[in-house]
Amino acid sequence: MPINLQKGQKVSITKDNPGLNRLVAGLGWDINQYATGGAFDLDAEAFLLGENGKVTKQEDFIFFGNLKHVSGAVEHMGDNLTGEGDGDDEQIKIDLSRIPAGISKIVITVTIYEAESRRQNFGQISNAFIRIVDEDKGEELLRYDLGEDFSIETGAIFGEIYKHNGEWKFNAIGSGYQGGLAALCASYGIDAE
Repeated sequence: MPINLQKGQKVSITKDNPGLNRLVAGLGWDINQYATGGAFDLDAEAFLLGENGKVTKQEDFIFFGNLKHVSGAVEHMGDNLTGEGDGDDEQIKIDLSRIPAGISKIVITVTIYEAESRRQNFGQISNAFIRIVDEDKGEELLRYDLGEDFSIETGAIFGEIYKHNGEWKFNAIGSGYQGGLAALCASYGIDAE
């Protein structure tokens, strides 16, 4: 039975799952009926961060333009351009056993592609969620539904997987972000040019 998290809740992923290494972060969303009428393209991203909360190198940013981390620890399963249908719209696979030594946190975000020019924001998105699945067993371990707290934000931090006292944990963040992908990149030390 998966754990349903509330905003700000933290839970261990590995404590009750010894030997768990291969995860899938599934992300999904729906477009509200009253949206702008233009196509929405939401993109999932993963930032692999060191102790200082920044990437250790530019390649620690996994997104549609850099699908696989050099270590093989994190792999984006491809860009979904429409988000139509049920279930996960995009997935990011994470192998905890391959996370490089200097990485202590993986932040999972979602941004709206070309949000400003298309006049789109997270206020037009509903049913957004992140779920963490044990890839080997196909079992959903936890799920966090973001709720409808957003209005003008063009990016959102869904959650983070982080190491604490030798355990991997998940933190349900659900925080909106203005300035889209460029602002998120800047905050984590990525040169978005």
